[in-house]
Amino acid sequence: MTAPNALVVCGDGINCEVETSYALQLVGFNVQSVHVSELLKQPERLKDTKLFCIPGGFSFGDEIASGKVLAIKMRQHMQEQLQSFIAQKGLVVGICNGFQVLVQLGLLPLSEVGAPKLVSLTHNKQKKFLNKWVSLDVTNNSSSDVFFKSLKTLELPMRHGEGNLKLEISSELSPEKQANVLQLVKEHASLRYSEDVNGSLDRIAALSSKDGTVMGLMPHPEAFIRFTQHPNWTDRNWYNAQSATGNGSGENSGKGTSDVESEGGASGKPAGLVIFENAFRYVNCAN
Repeated sequence: MTAPNALVVCGDGINCEVETSYALQLVGFNVQSVHVSELLKQPERLKDTKLFCIPGGFSFGDEIASGKVLAIKMRQHMQEQLQSFIAQKGLVVGICNGFQVLVQLGLLPLSEVGAPKLVSLTHNKQKKFLNKWVSLDVTNNSSSDVFFKSLKTLELPMRHGEGNLKLEISSELSPEKQANVLQLVKEHASLRYSEDVNGSLDRIAALSSKDGTVMGLMPHPEAFIRFTQHPNWTDRNWYNAQSATGNGSGENSGKGTSDVESEGGASGKPAGLVIFENAFRYVNCAN
């Protein structure tokens, strides 16, 4: 069977494309890395892919606001192709800066054409860049099934200065309508921090579209695809607990065949790897 194509954006401040491409290749995708300028000139390249990824970094130096310049360029040059890709159930994932881009584009939490921008990602409550591992809880709703299926709790590293999710709605809205918007955003949360780490609304770490095919998250799954990336990997008790069911190194992906059901990555597989395996499984089943 031909491997599904994944398109990963690189260049102009994006700096996590190599790790992200490797993770996608590891689970079975045929990965094509495309420079931002090339993609903007040839947005029709989306037609031949099953997963479109905007990795982390500092696209265009985060001028004006994080992810905003890239979002403006994408809206000007490839909005029609991107909306068509989403309508055809292609997977879109934005990681950290990529999440900021998707929010700036107005594609999360709603991904429909003409949907209003309901949230923004602003400076962390600490007013500084945060770089640490965090515990996360997967929400129990259908929007989390595509990428987080079979996961309950997990750990991933976060590395951002503007990951504080806030509502962006008019103060002129009635209290009832504001409450409705707040509830809608909460319903699209697919991942939450186990505790408040940056001030984010309802501890939201990831948002997904209603069907789960468009997803943005602040933590970095590409940075936890083998257990030796975890700061506790030299702790024999921790390592043995994580790999008790086999595949302790996390090097072998199973090409999208993970049957993870326990917490934290389970089945001996790091959580980041499982997230990408779930995406691989989804595109295979969709075909």
